[in-house]
Amino acid sequence: MSVAYNFYIIVVKEVDISLTIIVPFFNEEEYLKKSVDRLLKLNCYEKIILFDDCSTDNSYQIAKKIQSSYPDIELHQHIKNTGKGGCIISAKKFVDTSHVIVHDADLEYDPQDISRLYNESLKYPNDLILGSRTIGNIKRYKKYKGLVVINQMLSKLFSILNSYKISDIASCYMLVPTSFLKKYISEEKGFGIEVEILSKVLKTNRGIRELPINYSARSYSQGKKIKISDGINIFIKIFKYRKRKDLP
Repeated sequence: MSVAYNFYIIVVKEVDISLTIIVPFFNEEEYLKKSVDRLLKLNCYEKIILFDDCSTDNSYQIAKKIQSSYPDIELHQHIKNTGKGGCIISAKKFVDTSHVIVHDADLEYDPQDISRLYNESLKYPNDLILGSRTIGNIKRYKKYKGLVVINQMLSKLFSILNSYKISDIASCYMLVPTSFLKKYISEEKGFGIEVEILSKVLKTNRGIRELPINYSARSYSQGKKIKISDGINIFIKIFKYRKRKDLP
C-alpha cells in the first residue's frame, strides 16, 4: 500500500519599504548627540525627524547643530511643551516614507534593534512590528523594578481585555505603516500614545509581531521621565480604548 504525501511551501514575499525615524526630545542635552550619532550608523532609514518639545536646556541648539550637518535630518520644535505623544502627532505630517518608528533620545534603547524590526517589516509590511523589552536583554533591572512590574501587569491586562497577547505595551519601538499613523493616531499627547497605537492597530485588524530588543534603563537621577503615575494613566487608557465604539 502506497501513501501519498502533499507538501506545501509558504513563501513570504518581501516588499520594499522606506523608513522615517522620529526622535521626540525634551531636555536631553546630555544624551541627544550620542543618540543621533548611533542612529546615523544605521542603513535602513531615509529620514530622521528631531522634534523638540520646548526644551528649557540646550537640547534645541544641539539638535540645530546636528541638523545643519546632515541633509537627511529634519528639525522641528513645539512652542509649548505637550508631551511625547504630542511630538509624534505633530511630526507625522512631515513623514513621507512608507513606514515610521519612534526612537527616544535618552539612549535607553539600542538603535541597532531598529534594523531587525525593519527587516521583519519587509516581510509583514501591514503589521505593527513591536520591539519587546520583556523578552529582550534588560539591564539595571533593580533600579526600576517597580516600573517593570507595573508594565507587566498592564501588558497582561491589555492582553486579556483585547484577547491578544502583548508582552510590552509601553515599548517605544513600534514600527508601523505611515498611512496608519496619519489616519488613526491623533489623541494621546503623553506616554499613553503607545496604548492608543496598539489598541487601534487591533481594531483595524492589523497584526502585531514581537521581537526581543535590548534595553538599558536610566535611573531618575540620570533623567528618566516616566513615573508610576504614568502607569495609572496608561491603566485608564487601556479601558478607554477597549470601550470605544467609534473606532473601526
